[in-house]
Amino acid sequence: MVKRDKEMSNFPWYLSNLNKLKEFISARGDSSVDKGEKTMIDNLRDSKLISEEIKATKLFIGIFYLVFLSYDLLYYFIVPRYNERSIGLPEGGLGLVIYLLVGLLLPVTFYVMRKKDPFWIKYIIYFGFNLIDIINNFLIYFGTDLTFRSGNIVEIMFIIFAPLFVDKKFFWIVFTGLVVKYVLFGLAFHDSSVIVAIGMLIIITFVAYILLVRFTSYVKAIRLANESARQKENLVLMGQMATAIGHEIRNPLASLRGFAQLQQENYPNQNEYYPIMIQEIDRIDSIVSDLMMIGKPRVSHFEKHSLEEVIEYVGSIVTQQAMEKGIMMKTEISEKVGYLECDDKQIKQVLINLLKNAIESMDNGGTIRTKSEIVDKNAVLISIKDQGCGISKEELKRIGEPFFTTKDDGNGLGLMISKLLIKDHGGDLSIDSILGEGTEMKIRLPIVQS
Repeated sequence: MVKRDKEMSNFPWYLSNLNKLKEFISARGDSSVDKGEKTMIDNLRDSKLISEEIKATKLFIGIFYLVFLSYDLLYYFIVPRYNERSIGLPEGGLGLVIYLLVGLLLPVTFYVMRKKDPFWIKYIIYFGFNLIDIINNFLIYFGTDLTFRSGNIVEIMFIIFAPLFVDKKFFWIVFTGLVVKYVLFGLAFHDSSVIVAIGMLIIITFVAYILLVRFTSYVKAIRLANESARQKENLVLMGQMATAIGHEIRNPLASLRGFAQLQQENYPNQNEYYPIMIQEIDRIDSIVSDLMMIGKPRVSHFEKHSLEEVIEYVGSIVTQQAMEKGIMMKTEISEKVGYLECDDKQIKQVLINLLKNAIESMDNGGTIRTKSEIVDKNAVLISIKDQGCGISKEELKRIGEPFFTTKDDGNGLGLMISKLLIKDHGGDLSIDSILGEGTEMKIRLPIVQS
């Protein structure tokens, strides 16, 4: 009795901590908080992207002016000393004004760079140079009998260094623009020799495109590795926190539940709120259990189990919940699917989580189809397809993140834990969904664990 009185005296403290825990969980699940965190991450990513773009742009500008001036100096002023061509720029063109105009592109690029919008600079340099070059060539060759001789090695530089920006759009604009320019020269000056120049551009573009694809693939791999490392770090921190405080939270929760049940028994005529209290306490206890599962080292005991028996067992667990909402459960198991080497408890937990999600998404009844079949001879595919509300494309990208959920009373941990368990089995989980039509979740598992 003394112990019970002592616990009752701590009841306000338990209730206070319970409210704090609920506020924490609600805050973590709140979409506005998630959006704020996402915005902060996006801003950080954008600042790093701008910084890298500025570095690449500075290198690009330096190489452009070095190549442009060096080539003209060599082609028009040094090489002619050793052959019969006249020294100097061709007559009738812009002359030295061309260097002034190209030089004026530099302050424009500095201005744009100061505005922290460096992504346009490469386009300014490219289109500015080509416009000046087109005007210069038309002044020299249009309406004359002169043999068309033009081109600058800087054009090849544009193609070779376009992969520097890891931007396929800019790469194809450079290639297309140069081809169009030489086609225009060929038509305007009635010169078929431009075909040779276009052929060279195509060959160089092919080589440069291979480099661009490799750069793009490498950058994508680094980004995915960084995101994966960040997610793992978050899970480790969350797991450490959950393990540290999980037991401390569960003890007062158990006492709270006991007090609520005791009060419900003592005051049977005033028990309107006690079932709600017990339900909320159970919900928080479920969240704590999920959190603690993240922190616990997961040990899988792989044994051969009948997949049909596993699916039938899970179906028996959720059938009553489905019937209450007017939902039909249909199961299709291929005869070829026999035994699966797995931890049956973990696979059952995954399937229960997914089926409960499907049931909770269907407020107007319908059908849930569970299907299993052999794929690639050494793997099994389990699909769960519902006729629920579906998930938008934006939300689908975030499904599986800790504390992100589309349900009003969800916590976002069930699906994340399911993904971890499937990954422990060497499998993967994919989700396809159409808003307003339904969702299909596919689990791919190896039949035999390596």
